[in-house]
Amino acid sequence: MPPLPSPFSIPNVRLFILFRIFFNSRFYYPVFTILFLDYGLSIEQFSLLNTVWAITIVLTEVPSGALADVLGRKQLLVGTSFLMVAEMLLIGFVPLGNSNLIFWAFLINRILSGLAEAMASGADEAMAYDSLVAQGNPDDWPYVLSVQMRLRSFAAILSMALGALVYDPAMVNRLLAWMGSNLQVTQQMTMRYPIFLTLLLSFGACFASLRMTESTPVDVEKLPGTLLRTLKATSRMTLEAAGWIVKTPFALAVILLGMGYDHILRLVVTMTSQYFRLIDLPEASFGLIGAALSVIGVVSPRIAEKMVEVFSPAQNVLWLAGLTLTALLGLTGFFPYLGLLPIALIFFVMMLVSFFSSHYLNRITPSQQRATVLSFKGMAFNLAYGLIGIFFALLIQHLRIQGTAAGSGLNLADEAFKGAIYRLPLYSLVILSVIILYCLAKLKGSAQISQKG
Repeated sequence: MPPLPSPFSIPNVRLFILFRIFFNSRFYYPVFTILFLDYGLSIEQFSLLNTVWAITIVLTEVPSGALADVLGRKQLLVGTSFLMVAEMLLIGFVPLGNSNLIFWAFLINRILSGLAEAMASGADEAMAYDSLVAQGNPDDWPYVLSVQMRLRSFAAILSMALGALVYDPAMVNRLLAWMGSNLQVTQQMTMRYPIFLTLLLSFGACFASLRMTESTPVDVEKLPGTLLRTLKATSRMTLEAAGWIVKTPFALAVILLGMGYDHILRLVVTMTSQYFRLIDLPEASFGLIGAALSVIGVVSPRIAEKMVEVFSPAQNVLWLAGLTLTALLGLTGFFPYLGLLPIALIFFVMMLVSFFSSHYLNRITPSQQRATVLSFKGMAFNLAYGLIGIFFALLIQHLRIQGTAAGSGLNLADEAFKGAIYRLPLYSLVILSVIILYCLAKLKGSAQISQKG
């Protein structure tokens, strides 16, 4: 029997990695919050817009995954790429000065962005995995995931560093002067540069998605012929996938456990700028720190790859629990500068959660409903993240009111934030214990929890 080909000789696997890089390397990430504010939006509008983004993902995640399984994954990915182009064009070229126009442009941008995230979730991964099954060895999937995550991390380092650099008009003007140019740029000009660079990547995402091919060709004759029939087929696929998850304890456990870890870790990641401020880091360093933290993504996939080989799923769950609680306890110290260490550990554990959930779920999911099942995972993750974000905000508000009533002379916002962070380890211990015990009860007697690889 001839040896199986390298997974990277399969076109869809290479294009999957390219698509992930182009779609996720956003040059504006290190300046995300201040980008909205510099356009003229308020912090309240910023919060509202990101709530709209999260709601859009939750509402469209599973239907889009089912639609991918009904109509074909490539069509969803091509649509995702064009949505990325549209969302970048909207805020890249919206005129300044009219606050209502800017708000509506950003609102539509957030809806398109959320829809694109939902449509991409699961479809690209399903195409790559099915191609690996058809043309190679599915046991190579952990290696493919590892390489994909490392390359994405390299791309994130470059995009975050460059995005923060071109956003700063003083830095751009110094660079222009060094090149011998008399041209001077302003903040209103440079704040669009990260958007324009991301727009270029969106064209790369279009190229990658258009070049992909369905590993199992879609039978055009069996496709729904009308909108109503398409909706019925999509609904049927959604219900079938939901039923399969409920009846498959291991799949349900992967989704619940991944959701349990992910929503806590992502909450911390979204609050890093405020945390950095409280551990005495200068704001000018945030972009460089973000790029440096992306280096973790270069090494962690290789570690995760080894962990699935050496440890069983049950052992990896315990590793995640220990590392998560260690990181959260480290956060509560708010140690100047040294507080970066628990943040780095948070980023590392997030990578492990992403790797494990993808690996274990793809290993057991039937091909014909893979995109739908992966979309259920994405919906669960985003729903939990949205809920903890609301609860965290309410907790901070409650603690601030308490501080006001007590007549504290301290910075109430900072003290409320610290108080909320202090409560995270206990919250995590309770939530994770409940989920782990429930999953152990559901998987009692199952060999899958002790199966390595």
